[in-house]
Amino acid sequence: MNRWLLAAAALVLFPQIAWGQPHQPYAGHETRPIKALSAQQVADLKAGRGMGLALAAELNGYPGPMHVLELAQSLGLSTEQVARMTGLFEAMKAEAIGLGETLIAAEAALDRQFAQRSITAAGLSDGVKKISAVQAALREAHLKYHLATVEVLTPAQIAHYAELRGYADSGHTPRRH
Repeated sequence: MNRWLLAAAALVLFPQIAWGQPHQPYAGHETRPIKALSAQQVADLKAGRGMGLALAAELNGYPGPMHVLELAQSLGLSTEQVARMTGLFEAMKAEAIGLGETLIAAEAALDRQFAQRSITAAGLSDGVKKISAVQAALREAHLKYHLATVEVLTPAQIAHYAELRGYADSGHTPRRH
């Protein structure tokens, strides 16, 4: 019983023992040019990279054009399939880069309003809505090219793609539309 009393007293008197040192997850972030975006996120957005935005497709049997092109030889893509995948990838990248630049600008505008102490309730609402709309468009852009990729590949190629990427057999083979 004395041990329990001693443990309880220690938790009350010395909370840092129980909870560890104070957690400072954002330390250093205050020096970022855009506080809500890391340098890596900015680079990814400018390069049109997926950043996991298409995982719902990728992990449910809808490959993306970039990874299909990387595995073209292993998948046995025809010349026509390679050409179509290249077109899809270039279109996806161009769309994603444009949206990424728009998202960076929207985040910078919101950050600037806070930094300048000029933010208002209306400005906050407008800024967040714009950011959300661009994020949604960016995710849709990545996902729709996964959907289009399925139209180019055979079911056997899709299954082989999943094997090559190391995905467990989920039993999900998308139907062609």
